[in-house]
Amino acid sequence: MTLSIRNQLPGTVTEVTPGEVMATVKVHLSGGQNLTAAITKEAAEDLALAAGSAVRALVKSTEISLATGRVDGLSIRNRLPGTVTAVTTGPAMAAVKLTVDGTELTAAITKDAAEDLALTAGTPVVALIKSTEVSLATE
Repeated sequence: MTLSIRNQLPGTVTEVTPGEVMATVKVHLSGGQNLTAAITKEAAEDLALAAGSAVRALVKSTEISLATGRVDGLSIRNRLPGTVTAVTTGPAMAAVKLTVDGTELTAAITKDAAEDLALTAGTPVVALIKSTEVSLATE
């Protein structure tokens, strides 16, 4: 299957916590970072997720927010530090490419946000991703 989602992060499940309807799945990414996905309990069961399962975390570029400094007091669990490698700006939106532990990610943000943050190649950033916006695929 070919996907339009370009942000695909390989990793290994370290923990699955099932709830009544949803489950949280902790993933250790191959680059060394940790990520949490909140998926339906049924999906976790269908994928047979357990500690040690190889997965790919999938995140749409529109679901990645960027910060240029430390962020406190925020419920977003996934905070991946990286470095901007390229910024392509259009009339309304900007595509920001960044590397996180050797893996390339793309964030689609508004042109105004990219300008306000003064994003250019080499800018250190933190990619912020809500756990409910992370999908998982098994290898």
